[in-house]
Amino acid sequence: MKANRWYWAVALAIAIALPWLFYNWSTGRQSGFAVTLLSEVGLMIMFALSYNMQFGHAGLLSFGHAVLFGLGGYTTAHALNGIRGAELWIPMELVPLAGGLGGLVFGVVFGYLATKQRATAFAMITMGLGELVTAAALMFITFFGGEGGVSTDRVIEASLVGASYASPIQVYYLIVGWGFVSILLMKLQTQTPLGRMANAQRDNFERTQFVGYDPRLIRFYQFVLSGFFAGIAGGLFVILHEIVTFDAVAASKSASALLASYIGGAGGFFGPIVGAIVVVLMQSGVSLLSSAWLLYLGTLFILMVMYAPGGITGLLALHAPIVRIGRLGELIVPYARALLPAAVCLAGFVMLVELASFNTIGASQGKEFSFFGQALDARSVTTWLGGFALLIVGGLWLRAESRTFARTFNALLEAAKTEGGAR
Repeated sequence: MKANRWYWAVALAIAIALPWLFYNWSTGRQSGFAVTLLSEVGLMIMFALSYNMQFGHAGLLSFGHAVLFGLGGYTTAHALNGIRGAELWIPMELVPLAGGLGGLVFGVVFGYLATKQRATAFAMITMGLGELVTAAALMFITFFGGEGGVSTDRVIEASLVGASYASPIQVYYLIVGWGFVSILLMKLQTQTPLGRMANAQRDNFERTQFVGYDPRLIRFYQFVLSGFFAGIAGGLFVILHEIVTFDAVAASKSASALLASYIGGAGGFFGPIVGAIVVVLMQSGVSLLSSAWLLYLGTLFILMVMYAPGGITGLLALHAPIVRIGRLGELIVPYARALLPAAVCLAGFVMLVELASFNTIGASQGKEFSFFGQALDARSVTTWLGGFALLIVGGLWLRAESRTFARTFNALLEAAKTEGGAR
């Protein structure tokens, strides 16, 4: 338990120190892009973890989780405008609670309908609710603001610590504070009777019902709590961007939470954290390098579903028995041998994607196609054949090396079982 406390303390210290790695001594401030990116990572972590309360812990596949996020954001925007109009007085540090309460209230309303069903029926209901709210956001202008959304101003004269929140770094630390508290509460919730029974009804619906619990009530409470934390994330989103539009409740936003949870590993608590970092970096980093970044994200998701359903954290967890017997070093050479063909295969795939993207988008802009600093003719058959050659040769080479790697890895796992049993 004390070790876990140290983990939390270290994580908080890292989050506080991260912006100072991007300090610009010439301007005397942190990089605005870096701080905003870190803020987006924090928001996505909260959003993904709130989604995982339904998907990973309760087994509820939702296609409309962004509704709770976005409605929390709209509630926060109206609260901020009320504060600026002297209709309300809420310190800025407590404003994200407005989003949390908004997510909670709408979670009660939508959860009452959705949690009457489970499995596929639940997923379809949440999809319908998502489309319903997205359409409503364009129709009911008084609350949603139409296509233009609801804009606000976070610089208000109401703070418990005297901060103006005009600078991105102040908003970042507000996100860190609320994020740390929210993540800690979500972690503690997994250890409560509700959290454990959510896992139980996910794994065996009938047995949960047999021992005297109402699975529907468990799903409902889990849905409402996830709505509360999603609403807090939505409130912080509005504070960061000072606007909320119908995109915040759209299906694409829900998909981001699903991707983050699954890629990172929905089975555990920390998986969505890893997945959120990956998704944000691809959205904000890879998107600057390629207009086809969504294709790369989709491909990564498909590969994880096919070959690593436990996500990134699940892959790391597979190495735990080998680490315990002190033989992880024996995987260095197999990993190195697999890395080269994987790089060749990846290079071929990226080359083909970028060629296709260039010929459909970039060519009209009069740009020159460049691949790893080398200017190439995007319309030449030779260039396309080179991409296919890299992809095919790398793929076949990787397939051969993966078999060798699998034999070595499985042998080490068997050794771990044998040594563990001997102890």
